[in-house]
Amino acid sequence: MFYVQGIAGQTFRGPLESLDRVAEIARARRVRAIAHDGEELGTQALAAGGGPGAEAIHAYRSMLQIDQERGPLIHAAQIMQSRVIVVAADATVEQAWQVLAERRIHQAPVLDAGQRLVGIVSERDLLTALNVDHGRVRDALALRVTDVMTSPVVYAAPVTDIRRIAQVMLDYGVAGMPIVAENEALAGFISRGDILRAVMIDPPLNLWR
Repeated sequence: MFYVQGIAGQTFRGPLESLDRVAEIARARRVRAIAHDGEELGTQALAAGGGPGAEAIHAYRSMLQIDQERGPLIHAAQIMQSRVIVVAADATVEQAWQVLAERRIHQAPVLDAGQRLVGIVSERDLLTALNVDHGRVRDALALRVTDVMTSPVVYAAPVTDIRRIAQVMLDYGVAGMPIVAENEALAGFISRGDILRAVMIDPPLNLWR
């Protein structure tokens, strides 16, 4: 189950297939999903032309094992980082940068005064409002995190299949996803690295089906 939440509150609750109906999220889509059977390489044209290229494509498709089992189901709660570094919505952009730099992270969920998730702020967001020289802030605009963060934000429930989380990351070009419990408290965070580690530990897992 996925949710969309911003400063005004929750605006969506539903399955992955319905996320495209949320206008704010649809506009944010920056990365297309992985194409099937290598379409991103133009293999349809190669196959039609015959020759060595077509033979290679046929061999590749024969190895896809489309009929294989999906593999074990892994939920977000099993791989998420439960100790999450967060940034306050009313913090200055310089304070937020210091948090990311000290913790050596590239992004962090943003919470309002009521500890409610309202967005995500990344290094890229912050660099629109400050200049950094040799790792130190040289100058910064008088802006707060709420002025530069990405909001609304998509988050998932702890029991969400990580295959579906990976699909959202690919479709909407995000590098991580907050995990929020039923009581609306931030429960964890999943990054691309967390999903890749799960794949390495359990190779049969097929993320893209």
